[in-house]
Amino acid sequence: MSLRVIRLAQLASIKNRPGLLPVSQATIWRWVRENKFPRPFKLAAGTTVWNCAEVDSFIACQQEVKAK
Repeated sequence: MSLRVIRLAQLASIKNRPGLLPVSQATIWRWVRENKFPRPFKLAAGTTVWNCAEVDSFIACQQEVKAK
């Protein structure tokens, strides 16, 4: 089994380029500090990534909360 990962530039939206989430990089880092979003890990110096399965679970939980 291989682990799929995603980088911050793919997660966050910036002007003229939508990301997976419609929020800024600063918002993602704030959510991480507040324990609202999965913690990233380092693959190497200067390479921070998130586990895609954890990000998918976060999104699914948000959908459930909005559905209630």
